[in-house]
Amino acid sequence: MKLAYFDCFSGASGDMILGALADSGLDFRALQDGLARLHLPGYSLASEPVRRNGIAATRVIVRLDSGAQARTPHRRLGDILAILDASSLPDSVRAASRSIFTRLAEAEARVHRIAPQEVHFHEVGAVDAIVDVVGAALGLHLLAIETVACSELTTGYGFVDCEHGRLPVPAPATAELIRNVPSRSGPVEMELLTPTGAAILTTLASNYGPRPLLTLETVGYGAGSTVLPNHPNLLRLLVGQTPSSAGREQVWVVETNLDDLSPQAVGYVSERLFQAGALDVFTVPVQMKKSRPGVLLCVLASAETLPAVEILLFKETTTFGIRRHLVERATLEREIVSLDTPFGQVRVKLGRLAGRVLRASPEYEDCRRLAESTGVAFTRIYAAAVQQAAHLLAE
Repeated sequence: MKLAYFDCFSGASGDMILGALADSGLDFRALQDGLARLHLPGYSLASEPVRRNGIAATRVIVRLDSGAQARTPHRRLGDILAILDASSLPDSVRAASRSIFTRLAEAEARVHRIAPQEVHFHEVGAVDAIVDVVGAALGLHLLAIETVACSELTTGYGFVDCEHGRLPVPAPATAELIRNVPSRSGPVEMELLTPTGAAILTTLASNYGPRPLLTLETVGYGAGSTVLPNHPNLLRLLVGQTPSSAGREQVWVVETNLDDLSPQAVGYVSERLFQAGALDVFTVPVQMKKSRPGVLLCVLASAETLPAVEILLFKETTTFGIRRHLVERATLEREIVSLDTPFGQVRVKLGRLAGRVLRASPEYEDCRRLAESTGVAFTRIYAAAVQQAAHLLAE
C-alpha cells in the first residue's frame, strides 16, 4: 500500500503541501493541467527550488493576475462546491476537495456560531486557497497515494493578523479543525499551521503520530513563504510502501491502576467505555502499594474517541491520573457472513490476510440466541457454525 506521511515539524500550509508533493516526484505539468479543469481564472502556478537551513526544497507559488484578488468575490460553501461540480476532475479528487472545504465551513461556522452555508470564506475562499486545496487532493491522486498519515501538528504560538484583525495562534478556525488530533505549540512565535493546511491534513489523514512502518521511496520538502533564521520552515513528505497484508493503524492505549473501586463499578465503566467507542477494554489483576490488590484498567481508543474515554475514566472511576501512549496495531480484514446450521442461521466473522480467510469466528450472541430458543447446548451450536465455515478457510 502506497502511503504518504506528512512530517509537520514546522506546521503546514496549502502551498507547503503542494511544494512537498512537487518535491516528492509529482509531475508539475500534470498538476497544472489538472487544475486547469477547474476553469478558475485569474491565477498562474509556478514552482522554484529553494534552500532552507541548507536543505533543498520546492516552493510552489500561486501568482494572482493583476486585479484578480480585487475582482474575486467572497465565496460561500455552495459557490466553491459549484466550482468543483462543474469541473472535469476525477471523482475522487472532487470528493476529497468537497470534504476539505466542508470541514473548513463547519469550523468557521462553529467559531462565528452561524450555519456552515452562511460562512463567507474570505481568505480561505480566495483563488489561491482553492488551488491549494484542490491541488493537494489532485497531487495525491496523481502520485497514486492510497493512504495518508501525519505527525502531530505543530501550530506555532503568538498572534496572527488577518481580515478579522489580530487573532491568537492557532487561529480559531485552525483550533476547531485540530480537535481530537495530536498537536503542540512548537518553537516559533508565528502561525505555522494555517486553516487551509489544517483542513487538508485533518480531512485526508487517517492516522497521526510517529512514522508508521514504511519502506521509504521518496522524500520531499515543501517550503513556506517565510524564511526563518534558525528554524527550517519546511514540510517534509515521506512516500513509500507499507505492508498491505493486514490493516495497520495507530491507536491510543489508556490505562489506570485502581484499588478502591468495587468490581461492580469496574464492570459498569467497562460497558460505558464500549458505548463511548472504545475499541477494547480489559482488566489485569495487579498488586499496588501497601500490598493492596487492584486492577489495571486498559482501554484501546482511536484519536476521535480518546477525549470521551478520558472523561469517562475520570468521571466513573476513583483514579487521580491516567496514562496514555500511541501504539500501532495490525488487524485482519474483516467480513461478516451468515451461514445456515442445523439449528438456525449464525453470523460468522471472517478474518482475511491478503485475500485468504485465516479466521472464522461465530458470533456469540447468535449462538446464545439459538441455544436459548432450541434448548441445544451452546457448544454444539458453536461447533456447528465452525464446521459450516470450515470450507471458507485457506489451506
